[in-house]
Amino acid sequence: MEKTKEKKNNNRRGSSFGRAKPEFDQKILNIRRVTRVVAGGRRFSFSVALVAGDKKGSVGLGLGKAGDTALAINKAVRNAKKNMIRLKLTKTMSIPHELSAKFSSSRIILLPNKGRGLVAGSVIRDIIKLSGMKDITGKIVSNSKNKLNNAKAVMEALSVISSKYAKPVVENITIVPVEVPIPATFIKDVKEEPQQ
Repeated sequence: MEKTKEKKNNNRRGSSFGRAKPEFDQKILNIRRVTRVVAGGRRFSFSVALVAGDKKGSVGLGLGKAGDTALAINKAVRNAKKNMIRLKLTKTMSIPHELSAKFSSSRIILLPNKGRGLVAGSVIRDIIKLSGMKDITGKIVSNSKNKLNNAKAVMEALSVISSKYAKPVVENITIVPVEVPIPATFIKDVKEEPQQ
């Protein structure tokens, strides 16, 4: 019985065979179909809100709008990368102090709590997971159910302990000067040219 299972697995290729792992993990918060009224009727397009993060202290919120969901998602990913922030976290990957913010009618609170793990729901949980933070309690204090506004409130709260994201730079690069021999004929040609 076990031999047949091994044979099946050996012949099968992995789903991510030959595909590079993306730089950031992403989670779609919501997809909405929005309409625009024009002379001939209505034009439909899709609006996507998503969060991208590397689970090492960087997270970004992005919006994308296009006629097709795949295009809207691609735009949202690009936008999230552009709006990426790097968080200044403690050694235990938690926040240093209590954070709160308000965006539109959404109000949120983030509290550090040692040893309790991630206690949060809805959009707060997605953003905190993708940023890689641990031991945090998050609470949406307002009655707002708007995921985008709640997400923007979380990002605003995190902006207090953040800096603009920059790709990690490889340090200690030394460039050694190399002497290049110049042919003698070239030097003669330069000397013979009359100066003006």
